[in-house]
Amino acid sequence: MTRTLGSREPAARAAAGRAAREIAPLEGHAEYAPAGGRVDPITLVTSDEADRLAELLPIRHARMALSPLAFLRGSAGVMAADLAAAPHSGLLTQLCGDAHLFNFGVYASPERRLVFDLNDFDETYPGPFEWDVKRLAASIALAGRANGFRRKDRAAAVRFAGRRYREAMTEFAAMRELDLWYARADMEDLREQFGDRLGKSRLARLTKAGAKARTRTSLQAYRKLTAVIDGERRIVADPPLLVPVQDLVPDLARKQLESQIRGLLDGFRESLAEDRRRLFDAFEFVDLARKVVGVGSVGTRCWIVLLTGRDDEDPLLLQVKEAGPSVLATGPSDVPEGRRVVAGQRLMQAASDIFLGWHRLEGFDGRTRDFYVRQLRDWKGGGVVEEMDVTGMSAYGGLCAWTLARAHARCGDRIAIASYLGASDTFDKALVSYAELYADQAERDHAAFAGAVEEGRLSSQPGI
Repeated sequence: MTRTLGSREPAARAAAGRAAREIAPLEGHAEYAPAGGRVDPITLVTSDEADRLAELLPIRHARMALSPLAFLRGSAGVMAADLAAAPHSGLLTQLCGDAHLFNFGVYASPERRLVFDLNDFDETYPGPFEWDVKRLAASIALAGRANGFRRKDRAAAVRFAGRRYREAMTEFAAMRELDLWYARADMEDLREQFGDRLGKSRLARLTKAGAKARTRTSLQAYRKLTAVIDGERRIVADPPLLVPVQDLVPDLARKQLESQIRGLLDGFRESLAEDRRRLFDAFEFVDLARKVVGVGSVGTRCWIVLLTGRDDEDPLLLQVKEAGPSVLATGPSDVPEGRRVVAGQRLMQAASDIFLGWHRLEGFDGRTRDFYVRQLRDWKGGGVVEEMDVTGMSAYGGLCAWTLARAHARCGDRIAIASYLGASDTFDKALVSYAELYADQAERDHAAFAGAVEEGRLSSQPGI
């Protein structure tokens, strides 16, 4: 058996981490300036839209134009290009690729425990660990500005996130492999980690948020999103965000589309473990609808599929989402994009959806397209960033940073990364400067984007 990280002794791995400071000094992470010849951000955004559904793009533009933070959420490719143009540590791990505050949250583990983790992996790809950390830091700074925080309060929140990441990586570097693999944050862990920082009232809100997440199940979504129409269970229309297949295309095309999705699900089944295939086989296809999701994902081909098991009160709602190339990719890949997303998610998450899988579908819209599949809702929830006060956002950012460190530690050389970061707060302080500088850049980019929308150069459909 060939060993990878274990082929070097811990001391050698730590030395490699320290040596990386010669290439990318810790203080250097404080810097950001637009690279010479920086591509216009509007050009990057619109080039990313070339293969998306044109009729949905006005929704995407309207959502991104709402604020600098919304623009940051929808323009992962812009920040990826800025990060790639700057020096980096060379310490690689599996990246989320879009690790902002809104891409963390709670969901049910297969053991039916409520866990906190990353929850969006459309852009997952190997890269320097600090790229994810900097995107998280920039989102904290922008969220702080949106919530009216003073600069020193934003700085404290970013610095705390940097410290939590650094100290967590040091803890993970000392762990045995199995202990690291089983590490996770469930609701009880959150109370332990952040109870003192949150206080009783915020802990109560955290408990309430957890209880609310537990109500977000397939059955709850089923009762909200479906109804009996002409004697048959159907997904209810909410255009343009949710459009049943029968309202989307003529009857003949509908049958063809349903046949393609059924074929996709047959192929997706093969990406599941044997026991989960058996479970999936207990459900039957009922209905299909196109769904608009997120901010950056608007315009990608995304479907929800209704299936039922034993009877009408035994539903399963699956989300089937198109997977395109990661914004971090530097060239074409032989690996199907759906497989990339699923593999990255399984690597980075402490526990993943039991129905997480993928399939490459030939001849969809006249092309070969990649998709991944997961449950639509399974105790899913997240922090309401827009309502957080200074203490709450600091604690939440710290939790996200700990979670990100755990994911990176599973996939990269945690000993080298911990050694690179060291025991001082140099990296934490550098992140503060970087986050503010990049927040300035995001505000400039947003102003240009919003101007293009206002002038009619970009189509927009606000209020959706």
